[in-house]
Amino acid sequence: MQTVNFMQTVKIPFPQVPQLSSKDIAYATGNPALRPFFKYEVKIESFEDIIKDKQQQKTDRKVLVDALLEQYASIGLHPKVEDNIKALSLENTFTVTTAHQPALFTGPLYYTYKIISTIRLAEDLNRFYPEYNFVPVFVSGAEDHDFEEISYANVFNKKIVWENDESGSVGMMKTNSLKDPLDMLGQILGDSDNAQQILQTFISACAENETYGHATVQVINNLFEHYGLVVLDMNKASLKKLFIPIAEQELMHQVSQPIIEKAQKSLEAAGFGGQAHAREINLFYLREQIRNRIVLEDGVFKVIDTEYVFSEKEMLEELHAHPERFSPNVVLRPLYQELVLPNLAYIGGGGEIAYWLERKEQFEHFDINFPMLIRRNSVMWIDRTTRKKIDKLGLDAQSIFGDTDQLIRNYVEENADAQLTLEEEKRHHEKVFENILKKAEQVDPSLKKAILAEQTRQQKNLDQLENRLHRAEKQKHDTAINQIRSIKGKLFPNNGLQERTDNFLPFYLKYGPEYFDILKEELDPLAEGFIVFVED
Repeated sequence: MQTVNFMQTVKIPFPQVPQLSSKDIAYATGNPALRPFFKYEVKIESFEDIIKDKQQQKTDRKVLVDALLEQYASIGLHPKVEDNIKALSLENTFTVTTAHQPALFTGPLYYTYKIISTIRLAEDLNRFYPEYNFVPVFVSGAEDHDFEEISYANVFNKKIVWENDESGSVGMMKTNSLKDPLDMLGQILGDSDNAQQILQTFISACAENETYGHATVQVINNLFEHYGLVVLDMNKASLKKLFIPIAEQELMHQVSQPIIEKAQKSLEAAGFGGQAHAREINLFYLREQIRNRIVLEDGVFKVIDTEYVFSEKEMLEELHAHPERFSPNVVLRPLYQELVLPNLAYIGGGGEIAYWLERKEQFEHFDINFPMLIRRNSVMWIDRTTRKKIDKLGLDAQSIFGDTDQLIRNYVEENADAQLTLEEEKRHHEKVFENILKKAEQVDPSLKKAILAEQTRQQKNLDQLENRLHRAEKQKHDTAINQIRSIKGKLFPNNGLQERTDNFLPFYLKYGPEYFDILKEELDPLAEGFIVFVED
């Protein structure tokens, strides 16, 4: 346990966090069964090899830098961001990257945890390898079209929902439909200085940018620019032009699906299920109000649910003339990212890592270096009031992850006026029937079945009596039991992890920009373990 200013941090081993999936835990803890599916061991010393391998791959740094400078022209450049963008033109500069869809008001907490984990890793690498430059990059997945997934945020247990009638890429949606969510956010946040400052960040971004993708870039830049974080929206014609050779292979030869399905079978053989659903063609056609799948039917390319139809020749002409109209799905997006960036590592959650574990052979096919896969830090934050309740109940930061009913049962047993378990009586009961069976075997062996049935019946009666004792005792502890349920509901909303539901804004209101500094001090993505912040 370590102390950070006015709070403590507790690190819990991933296998002791039941809310995590088995594959997530397996990768985070270095399960050898997954070793064939990634390239580099997750340790800082591995970056020497990654740098050598990445140097063998040509990265068009000029196109990347020009695209970034054009993107930032409308929002301005913090000196640290400007230095990092300029450094990307140098052969000894590399990136570490995370990515996410542009969720409303940043969506769940892990959105910011991913970013902070990436910033911390870049800082550690710059200290460990001073002869190189390492730039933290956040890729905003503005091409995503799953509007329902990004259209809400939970702030102080209130769900803010963005409603509009647009379709297609969420990054191309108009910001003028965000007035109602912004009004609701203002009402929820209140009038404190921190509240007004962060609210203005969102309001200004929407007022100064016509599209949601551009507004998101501005918000994330405003929040993290002082760390030198470079935000990148890859929906740019100049960057998509670099992607043409991969898109062409995917259209003409449908190469990814069999590779991914082979990897999934290998993962299943190793005891893990597949993650992504690879399609014959893993590209969308992107226009205003449209991001629909491209399919090959009867020798022609069709954009489903539209009237767009292309012959093979027309499709290739469209790709080369308008690469910005082609959008990779989850199967191809990692390739596009690693093609464009001089990237060494990708930081993501357990579900994202599961997608990437299916990609190693696909990267080899396209001759793109497969980056180190690093599980982002997972965090739970226990506020002072909740911590006092936990202490009073005799619980701690680790035990609170347990099953609610078991926590209650344990509490009742530990605080009961009398012993509630009938284990001793059950053992005596079992002994009695053992002796009866021995006698029956000597007198009449056919009685064995009836005796065993009677033993089972009486065993059930004892179990029922034990449960009645527990219920009677529980009634004496109603207040404590309700507190346990309340604590679990607050820290594990919808029976899931806090980081998957709650938003960062309540913490920002309490601590201001220092909130991110507190996180950065403790979030080390190369260190295994679930981090719990406990306020003193």
